[in-house]
Amino acid sequence: MLEILQTTNFDWYAWVILPLIIFFARICDVTLGTIRIISVSRGLRKLAPVLGFFEVLIWVVVIGQLVQNLTSPTAYLGYAAGFACGNYIGMLVEQKLAIGIYMVQIFLLETKTDLACSLREKGYGVTIFRGEGKTGSVQMLYITVQRKQMEDLMRIVHTEAPDVFITVEEARTAEKGFFTTVGNHKLFSRNSIRMSK
Repeated sequence: MLEILQTTNFDWYAWVILPLIIFFARICDVTLGTIRIISVSRGLRKLAPVLGFFEVLIWVVVIGQLVQNLTSPTAYLGYAAGFACGNYIGMLVEQKLAIGIYMVQIFLLETKTDLACSLREKGYGVTIFRGEGKTGSVQMLYITVQRKQMEDLMRIVHTEAPDVFITVEEARTAEKGFFTTVGNHKLFSRNSIRMSK
């Protein structure tokens, strides 16, 4: 095979180098696109246009190169593979950035009152409501946290009360109220936090 490549006029750029360039460029632009879409859904109006600019710029350059080399099937493979990898990497990056605020609702039997105390001792603001469930009286704990703190919060909840019912919703706006500091991570300021208007 190597002898064939050496004796013929094999176009290394069209068949090897260009597909690799397209592959990595597609990873970049699709990763930016994934983060941009998530930024739009989070209401980050200043970040989304910047990401969109670079996303489209890379995409136009890649398409231009692809159109100039329509006879290279490996370029198409690089394009498709870069798109697939870009989606995956974009989701990983967004997960690491953990942008956003969550509203966590925890439902537990009213007799188990130590969970709210434990969470408050660890620095979380907890609001308690009382209600009636299928099996009797329940407590409803409401906690507002940054996504970065969700893992720590869930670890505490699962350790203290592994059998509770939990729902999590994304909060687009949080303002006023009791906002706290957990560890070295400041959750909220006392001013309003608006993720969208």
